[in-house]
Amino acid sequence: MGEPSARQGRKGRSGGGAARRAARQTVAVECARFIERSVPTLDLLNDETLEIIEHNAETVLEEIGVNFVENPAALERWRAAGADVQGERVRLPRGLARQLCATAPARFTQHARNAERNVEIGGKSLVFAPVYGPPFVRDLNGGRRYATMEDFRRFVRLGYMSKWLHHSGGTVCEPTDIPVNKRHLDMLLAHMTLSDKPFMGSVTEPSRAKDSVEMCEVLFGKDFVAEKTVLTSLVNINSPLTFDATMMGALEVYAAAGQACIVSPFIVGGAMAPVSVVGTLTQVLAEVLAGVAYAQLIRPGAPVIFGAFVTSIDMNSGAPTFGTPEASQILYGAGQLARRLNLPFRSGGALCGSKLPDAQAAYETTNTLNAALLGGVNFMLHAAGWLEGGLVASFEKFVMDADQLGALHRMAAAVPADAAAQAMEALREVGPGGHFLGCAHTQAHFRDAFWRSDLLDYKPFETWDEEGARDTASLAADRVSKLLAQYQPPTLDPGISEALEAYVAKRKEEMPDAYF
Repeated sequence: MGEPSARQGRKGRSGGGAARRAARQTVAVECARFIERSVPTLDLLNDETLEIIEHNAETVLEEIGVNFVENPAALERWRAAGADVQGERVRLPRGLARQLCATAPARFTQHARNAERNVEIGGKSLVFAPVYGPPFVRDLNGGRRYATMEDFRRFVRLGYMSKWLHHSGGTVCEPTDIPVNKRHLDMLLAHMTLSDKPFMGSVTEPSRAKDSVEMCEVLFGKDFVAEKTVLTSLVNINSPLTFDATMMGALEVYAAAGQACIVSPFIVGGAMAPVSVVGTLTQVLAEVLAGVAYAQLIRPGAPVIFGAFVTSIDMNSGAPTFGTPEASQILYGAGQLARRLNLPFRSGGALCGSKLPDAQAAYETTNTLNAALLGGVNFMLHAAGWLEGGLVASFEKFVMDADQLGALHRMAAAVPADAAAQAMEALREVGPGGHFLGCAHTQAHFRDAFWRSDLLDYKPFETWDEEGARDTASLAADRVSKLLAQYQPPTLDPGISEALEAYVAKRKEEMPDAYF
């Protein structure tokens, strides 16, 4: 069947005058290419420390082991691979996991239905994907409330309209008005029809992973999906050292189909891992080694991403904390470990514990975003919209974060040193005591010399005051409304759209509603 996007693009440009009139009325949606990082990574840990962590992680796998619960097939696979399996505990001989991980690709392409939106994951790339998983949403008008499917669609539209987001994401919020066993179908349909950026599959049950693959076969064509990666999905490890049948079942489906999985420990330091940085990194590495190795047992060469989602903890309340120095240190160290394994790396995001898109949210988010850039993250989940420790997806914070991702694009680029950048003609023209506002060099380059926010207010006080003295959240609410008002869905072949809707309707008819 081949890639539909090129056919759709040609079809959309044909049709004579009517098509040209429609094109003039269409809002141009600009999407930045994924980042190819030109700045060096911050390698925080020295080789001796990294070797200690790697040695200790192998010791954990060999002596302590990991649990694969309620998954007899996984236990048999491990036994056949040479592991010591006692009950549900799997102990791996030293070096076995690392040997298996060697077949995982260092970099892969995730294809979008619009080929111009394809992303490369690995190497020096950095891909931004939005918030994932909150059951609640928040905006200035409705406050905090349970998420609905219409909220989900609004987030997908915002993601499509956001220049600096490269990826549509997955469960950008959890639509609680749809039965648990059916909502993945509506979410996938939204990503596939309301956006043409790459997206994520469902992992909440193996059959839902299978639905994700089959819907992609409708969207892209069965032969295309058999040969290319069109899905990246989040497989969390039940830390410490436990691999549950639900997540592993989803991983089995995706790995067998050649689709990508993020193998990611989910750790709150001090609760699900040791309180020390090196101890936590040891556990993270052991868990990732076992998870990636298992994906390779399913299908050697299956694309996987080394995931690390680690927060610290407030020892007084027990609540997770974000943007802390220790969390950044773990992110930097995990990035080094991923690169030593030659695997793509996932971490970071616009993480914060604040209940509102306020100063706390901004400080904590900035700390994590900058650490992710310098830590060599390749796939940044939660890059926009995260609030209240991941319980809430905020519309205002979504556009605030998406705006700041533009600054990361500029920071990730090399500093030019060509003749224009050296600006010697400007220095000669202005000389001592002058100013550069009117000089030829400034006139030639001012339009793109500095990154410009599409959201923040830089007006004089008097103008700001006359316009209502609005804070950033108010400005963000206006931008949400503006983007949604401008939204137009990307072109999709009507036959494909109908086939997707028919698939969703058929699958929903095949099972009764379930709400837990």
